[in-house]
Amino acid sequence: MSTSEPIRKIIHIDMDAFFASVEQRDFPELRGRAVAVGGSSKRGVVAAASYEARKFGVRSAMSSVRAKQLCPHLIFVKGRMDVYREVSMQVREIFHEYTDLVEPLSIDEAYLDVSENKKGISSAMKVALEIKKRIFEKTSLTASAGISFNKFLAKTASGMNKPDGFTTILPDEAEEFLEQLPIEKFYGIGKVTARKMHDANIKTGLDLKNKSLIELMQKFGKSGRFYYDIVRGNDKRIVNPERIRKSISIERTYAEDLESKEALKEATDELAAKLLDRMKKSDAYGQTLTLKIKYSDFSIHTRNITSPVLIRDLEQIQLFAESLLVHVDLNYQKVRLLGIGISSLQVPQSYKNGYQLSFNF
Repeated sequence: MSTSEPIRKIIHIDMDAFFASVEQRDFPELRGRAVAVGGSSKRGVVAAASYEARKFGVRSAMSSVRAKQLCPHLIFVKGRMDVYREVSMQVREIFHEYTDLVEPLSIDEAYLDVSENKKGISSAMKVALEIKKRIFEKTSLTASAGISFNKFLAKTASGMNKPDGFTTILPDEAEEFLEQLPIEKFYGIGKVTARKMHDANIKTGLDLKNKSLIELMQKFGKSGRFYYDIVRGNDKRIVNPERIRKSISIERTYAEDLESKEALKEATDELAAKLLDRMKKSDAYGQTLTLKIKYSDFSIHTRNITSPVLIRDLEQIQLFAESLLVHVDLNYQKVRLLGIGISSLQVPQSYKNGYQLSFNF
């Protein structure tokens, strides 16, 4: 760990099986049962799974057919995004009772910088315990908390003892913790990269730490520097309440394959309107439009186009999307899923913060 950087007290809060837990809270007959939020049709996808379902291997983004094979008694329920958003706002209000340095990552998780907090509590662990207690009192839901001196370690810690977890990684514990951590447990290292690391005989944090920066960059490109830093506990990212997402996208899996350019155009126009609505709600506009196609054989193809100016209206989105549709070949495969997204987003002035504090967890 670098000692020249300001020492911060960072909490990562992650709601436990959020969508599924809300459904089990609101419908007592679902409690203690294997529940999946999502569509149960042959084209359906699991959006979230209860812990009872996860024991059978059911995971988010899994096809409903596969989920049912793994867990025959799985109960599918339709998602209620309006309810999830309402609960998310209740949780966020609790965060802001303690600090304004709140950086949401998604509807169900966020970073909090409590180095200085509104209640004057010196211990980040006490703050996290209070927040977990307040969340349960207000929503009847549990959350897991990770506490450490940077975002990477806090995020890693929150996933260690779910559900209703509480894990702290202190500065003098970080080196040993990271060296013993299995490589697939590192946040930011997915299944594909983990397999690649295993092939290179990198199985633990210590194995990763023994690789030089040059070796890692040769093997993993730009990500090599990230891996080099995180295994040493180095993460200089601040908790940024004005953080803007890198992209906004929307996609849809169709009950029947799209077989004509006319059907594709109609579907794309519909997605374009929904994408613009999300852009407006996020007050974020970008320059690169991406078209995602999943064919009936499950192969995925993407194409993108970059505008010299910000894409801000429906006509622009539809025009660029139509130019990408020209390259879609329907002669051999029909379209199962269609998606469009916007990236190279306009980013507001980042919150700047720099202070040196004692570290009393």
